[in-house]
Order: sequence, then C-alpha cells, then structure tokens
Amino acid sequence: MSRWWTESVAAFGDVVPLPLAVLALLLAGALIGAGWYWWPRWVPRRFPRLRMPRIRWRRPRFRWPFRRRARVEPELVRTVTGTSDDQLPDLPVSAFVSLADRLAAQGRYAEAVRERLRAMVRELIDRKVMEHRPGWTVTELAGAAGQARPVVDAPLRAAGGVFSDIWYGQHSAGAQHDERMRELAAELHRALS
Repeated sequence: MSRWWTESVAAFGDVVPLPLAVLALLLAGALIGAGWYWWPRWVPRRFPRLRMPRIRWRRPRFRWPFRRRARVEPELVRTVTGTSDDQLPDLPVSAFVSLADRLAAQGRYAEAVRERLRAMVRELIDRKVMEHRPGWTVTELAGAAGQARPVVDAPLRAAGGVFSDIWYGQHSAGAQHDERMRELAAELHRALS
C-alpha cells in the first residue's frame, strides 16, 4: 500500500520542484483558513433565481417634523410632584389623578397616561399589594402585582401595554388612550375594593 503513495509523490516531485510545492501548500492553507474565517459571507445563501424577483411597493410614510410627542416641562412635574420624571413621589393617588386631568385638558395625553399609571402604582403600594421598587419595568411591576393579587393582573397588564405603546413604541397618544387608562384605573380600583 505504501508503494503507490511513494511512487505518486516521486512522480509529483519530478514535475513540481520542492520550493514551489511548499509555496502551493502554504497558499492552499491560507485560502482554506480565510474561507473558514469568512465562511458565511462568500457562500451564496440560495441559488440565483431564473425568474424576475417581485418588487413590493410600499406607500412611503410621511411624518410631520413638528408633530412630535409633547413633553411635560420638568418644572411642571417638579412643581406638582416634587421630583423628576423617573421617580414615584410619595403623594396620594388624588395628586396623580389631578395632574393627569390637567395634562389631558392641555392635550398632553402621553404625560396624562404616564401619570395615570403612576396613580395606579401608588394605589397598589398604598394597599400593600406590592412594595415600591424604583428600577422595575412596567412588565415586572404587572407581574409582581399579578402574583400578589391575581385580580389586578388584567387591568395592570392592559395599562402597561397602553403605556409601553406610547412611551416605548413612540405611538402618538390621543384622548382615547387617556380614556382607556381612566377605565383601567377604575377597574383596578374596583378589583382592590
């Protein structure tokens, strides 16, 4: 068995000199290494199609540059609540509801939704359903309150969904969102009573 191998190498050595064979092996190793490193980029994902690809035309979305979400001035929030935007101040639920009503009257529905959610959280804390943890997300808050008292899970998750769509999804808020948050706050209040 070793005889055919020896004869094949001797025949190859007669045709190709040793330095050229070593260079060819180094070049082949470099090409294999480069192919191994960049494998996904140079291998085609699919075979090319023989027919024309479909072109999907979408209607372009136009956004007015001046129709941005209105934000509450930090002075208004600090004056009413005594703290910054991200903190839950130690105020009664009625203070949050009052601020939410004033913001909704001014057409600042996104901020009104946020204040109504704060009122709901304050009511949960006041009723000892859960303890206040400043770093929680809306989903974590709804999960903790739902585990402590399952009857508050549905309205709190729905309120968290409305809040997340507006503040994180950057959807424009309207009067219907504020009205929905009022309904969910009333439903939460009934569930806690």
